Amino acid sequence: MKSAVWKERTLHIKSMTRELYQEVYDAGVKGDLTCKICGERVKLYLGLRKEPHFYHLDASITHKEEIPKTETVITQKQEYVERDGFRYPKTRTVILEKEKPVETWKGPKQLTHLPIFIKEHTKSHLNISGFFHGLQEKNILLDPAQQEAVSTVDGPLLVLAGAGSGKTRVLITRVAYMVQEEQVNPKSIMLITFTAKAANEMKERLRLYETPGSRMFANLLSGTFHSIFYRMLQHHHPQRWNGENLLKWDWQKEQFLKQAGRKLGLDEKDFPFDQAIQQIGYWKNNMQTPKEIKPTSKLEEQFQSLYQDYEDWKREKNVFDFDDMLLGCYELLLENPTLLTKYQERFQYFLIDEFQDINKVQYETMKLLAKSGNICAVGDDDQSIYAFRGSSPDYILNFHKDFPSNKVVTLSENYRSTHTIVAAANQVIEKNKNRRVKKMIAQRDNKHYPVLFYPYDEEEEATIIVQDMKEHIEQGATPSDFAVLYRTHSAARAIFERLSQSGLPFKLDQDYESFYKRRIVKGILGFLRLSRDSNDVQALSDILPALFLKQSNLQDAKAISILEDCSLVKSLSKLTNIQPFQVKKINRIIPLFKSLATVSPSVALEMIEKDMGFDEYIKKRGNEGNALEKGSDDIRDLKVVARKFKTIAEFLDHVEDMIAKTDEMKRLSKQYTNAIHLSTIHRSKGLEYTNVYVLSAVDGSLPHDFALESYRNGEIQALEEERRLLYVAMTRAKESLQLSIPMNRRGKKAYMTRFIKDIL
Repeated sequence: MKSAVWKERTLHIKSMTRELYQEVYDAGVKGDLTCKICGERVKLYLGLRKEPHFYHLDASITHKEEIPKTETVITQKQEYVERDGFRYPKTRTVILEKEKPVETWKGPKQLTHLPIFIKEHTKSHLNISGFFHGLQEKNILLDPAQQEAVSTVDGPLLVLAGAGSGKTRVLITRVAYMVQEEQVNPKSIMLITFTAKAANEMKERLRLYETPGSRMFANLLSGTFHSIFYRMLQHHHPQRWNGENLLKWDWQKEQFLKQAGRKLGLDEKDFPFDQAIQQIGYWKNNMQTPKEIKPTSKLEEQFQSLYQDYEDWKREKNVFDFDDMLLGCYELLLENPTLLTKYQERFQYFLIDEFQDINKVQYETMKLLAKSGNICAVGDDDQSIYAFRGSSPDYILNFHKDFPSNKVVTLSENYRSTHTIVAAANQVIEKNKNRRVKKMIAQRDNKHYPVLFYPYDEEEEATIIVQDMKEHIEQGATPSDFAVLYRTHSAARAIFERLSQSGLPFKLDQDYESFYKRRIVKGILGFLRLSRDSNDVQALSDILPALFLKQSNLQDAKAISILEDCSLVKSLSKLTNIQPFQVKKINRIIPLFKSLATVSPSVALEMIEKDMGFDEYIKKRGNEGNALEKGSDDIRDLKVVARKFKTIAEFLDHVEDMIAKTDEMKRLSKQYTNAIHLSTIHRSKGLEYTNVYVLSAVDGSLPHDFALESYRNGEIQALEEERRLLYVAMTRAKESLQLSIPMNRRGKKAYMTRFIKDIL
């Protein structure tokens, strides 16, 4: 069906403006759309497989539609209200206009300009030994490059393991080969992984190579850098490195940093202490002491000061964090030559997984230990995406400089993804200049090309993806077959909300925080909450930074409220220990709280920004708190949500519902085994999914704005890392890959990511 009735007017799909699609879709969900012919309820279809159309809830109802002779365009007219010299959008009214050209639906496009799939049959390894024959009997098959990596035991070896190339199998088989075929003592082997989960998985899989009851690999030292280095520290200095003195959680660090920040006059609610913790970790992983830092901004100066205070406090309290384990082990070995020699003699063989994720302190420590030169580094410079932790592809690119006699083996066969996914990912990543030249080769093809689709905005993007997943699941797919990947957590707001309403099971990264709990969002929502309840203590606390007041002023306001029997909002005007400019600002905005309650959420947000000075607060914050997730972006995101609601009450009820659902989903995520996975691209590395959707493949998102800014300043490293991020996202997909190119993002026109544009 091409037409339906909404608000007593007939809509025709071909003449509806694109911005209306989501609103009409929501109207159908609420039961507000009816059939023009029979009057029964209908819905609007928004998905990937078919063009938008109206359909009856009862599939048995069919009608023959008349095609209108002259199309009437359904669009929206903005009505405005004048307030204090400003024009605000009041309501959006659907109006009819004759024969006006409209922006129509743009159907999905397949990435078809790819090389033809040719199945490459690899030849058997020439020097196949009894060991490899034994593996074949256990159905453990290796291609020639994998066999070469396994059987090259002595000397430095760099294994370039591309996405889906079976690197874990190679690492495990190499350990088994060394012990069983080359008679290497397991005690002399150190196997290093980047996660405890990977270490445990490798131990489990090594048992496949043992003869029953032999416990052949029991004495092998395996674990993460942190766990291995910490065991060394504990062994030699048990008192200093007592586990009870470990700062395990970021909130412990943040607690101290807030305390230290008070001396610098930093506002607890307003200052980005989370970013300070990340920056301090970055400096430590790069072996930079507080005195060696050369700040490039006022924010970095503040971070440097906090770093110095943090290090002094830890020494005084005799506590340590995870980064100290790495530095502590390096210093222990460097300052004790006899001890270093002992470890160099004990460990003769080193195998390091995910070598592209290594940072400076880890690399320098391995250089100390690996005097034998028998170091096997397995990684892929094309998947180096942790620069913010101190990682760099340079450790792979320059491996030959520190280990000049090294051999390089490239694992180029991809066993995970289909040919079209691998070929498209190859075309993206080969545009990077700072990389080792290689090309992955898929081992199978399903003739399904990667798909680009073009939603109007992030709201419609989420609707289309959820609809597509529903259709797949109805046809037999399982929820765990699907992953939705995004650049930053804030980009997941719409897909989280749509999935919450869909009934489909899904799970989140454990560090996911509700969009509505973000610092700036909480601040602006505080104004709305106070418009409903002028005695909301938490809301008042949330808006204090925007009024340039300290949290100590909250106690004064509460006292005044009780003593003078007035509301908390009114008590602000009676504060005495504040600056004249603050008094003026407060007196100007207090009357506006009542006005907020009478307008739509969209108008209210405009008033908070313009009349109540929230935009001034954002500008004065300088870097807006965090380079990756800016406050002004959060406000634009919030405006996109606000457009869906008519009243402040409805909007705030939705906010509370989503906050509660986030907490519930984080709890359920630990229990779910069969669920759709929502994840940042960073968190998805090392994982794989049958079907992958990548959100907002547009400039400003992927690549991120901060990378584009660096590029404009003549630096290409950040932009190249963003391209690697897209490569990682694409290569998580096994069977199908969908890339979303929204026409608008955060209320502004968006443009296809240059990384995809480059290959079209």
